[in-house]
Amino acid sequence: MELNILWFWIIAAMFIGYFVLDGFDFGVGMSLPFLGRDDTDRRVLINTIGPVWDLNETWVIVAGASLFAAFPEWYATMFSGFYLALLLILLALIVRGVSFEYRHQRPESEWKKWFDGMIVVGSAVPALLWGVAFANVVQGVRLDAAHNYIGSFFDLLNPYALLGGVTTLLLFFTHGIVFVSLKTEGDIRERARKLAVRSGLITIVVAASFLLWTVLAFGSLFTAVFAALAAVALIGSFLMNLRGSEGWAFTLMAVTIGLAVLTLFASLFPDVMPASNDPANSLTIANASSTPYTLQVMSWTALIAAPVIFLYQGWTYWVLRKRVSRGTIEAATH
Repeated sequence: MELNILWFWIIAAMFIGYFVLDGFDFGVGMSLPFLGRDDTDRRVLINTIGPVWDLNETWVIVAGASLFAAFPEWYATMFSGFYLALLLILLALIVRGVSFEYRHQRPESEWKKWFDGMIVVGSAVPALLWGVAFANVVQGVRLDAAHNYIGSFFDLLNPYALLGGVTTLLLFFTHGIVFVSLKTEGDIRERARKLAVRSGLITIVVAASFLLWTVLAFGSLFTAVFAALAAVALIGSFLMNLRGSEGWAFTLMAVTIGLAVLTLFASLFPDVMPASNDPANSLTIANASSTPYTLQVMSWTALIAAPVIFLYQGWTYWVLRKRVSRGTIEAATH
């Protein structure tokens, strides 16, 4: 396999890691109005992701840096053309991170209420806009001969892209609620499971519609296989949640998100940025990649660094595997 093709799939794997890990962070943040009946409940929810949210978020930094190094033309076109959308994602991530750190700095309920609202917004905006961005990449955008985006921000808000955004929003929301049921005890765990059942039904309908549209409009045999497997995993997660098997439900949700991202990348291949106005202007794996020497250096670096990163993150989750309860929060408060 040529190195530029290899790095196309490595970047796909990085975005899978980001959407699976930061996806449930987004879902937990969006669940505050639904599961946080009081400040203790909200603290329980935040503490389920408190030790790991920033670690999960680093995946997007690594993915962006790898995209810049391996496919600089793709990076330049996407980050300039989608500048406003990506800026909104960045601002939302900043607002969310600040809110996690500052909400407990003062005891006033109004202070905490403002930061809780910012956590919800800072989680929902990226969850929506990442889907909009990737759906537009798959669908294709208007590019000139120099591979510059020549559309507007509102051109990105088309029906297919908006459906993609709603799909990622619901997938992350359900993923986060299932994670809450996996990481908590007592009443909040039961309420999270019931909410995941309701949101899961809606997610199945919306995600199936988006994946079907993707396969019919832009897909191939491989795309259809990945989409079908994603649908099976999503239904399996829903059934496991009905049975109260939170571990299997969470695992299958992670598989669903991973297969959904693979569906999008398989729909792209061998393009990386299709031009909707003229196929001759499209960016492909061949004309958007770095030199073979650059890709070779990146490959050796990844081969050395990746096992260390995986071991460290796996160890972190193992150490912090215990459930969070209201009793734990109340004892810490007293």
